[in-house]
Amino acid sequence: MTKNSNNQLIEIPKIHDRRGNLSVIEGETIPFTSKRVYYLYDVPSGSKRGGHAHKKQQEFLIALSGSFDVILKDGKTIETVTLNKPNLGLLIVDGIWRELRNFSSGAVCLVLASGEFDEDDYIREYKEFKLFKNR
Repeated sequence: MTKNSNNQLIEIPKIHDRRGNLSVIEGETIPFTSKRVYYLYDVPSGSKRGGHAHKKQQEFLIALSGSFDVILKDGKTIETVTLNKPNLGLLIVDGIWRELRNFSSGAVCLVLASGEFDEDDYIREYKEFKLFKNR
């Protein structure tokens, strides 16, 4: 568990043998069925990604390569989680503001989302997010 509500770090099963590691996300590894998969890569040094919240969608973030920080805000607390292992993912529940920063060279962020893209589900202004949380 992280400090913010129901967000949590989840270990992804890892199968190791002399040929290398294999990790699998299936069944109940994460608490939703993924409806969308996307990934971020070649993020320029000093750039930020994210900067939004979702009203209903959950996401599971994994650093497939390299590292990056995820800043989580629930309207009251702020927490930074560093992702840097491909067999450890961060579940971000709905109603949490997220920002991704400090991407290392070669970092790849894989995101599994509980829903397909829906612009109406996004809260893109932090001021609007604070109003959403205070309802």
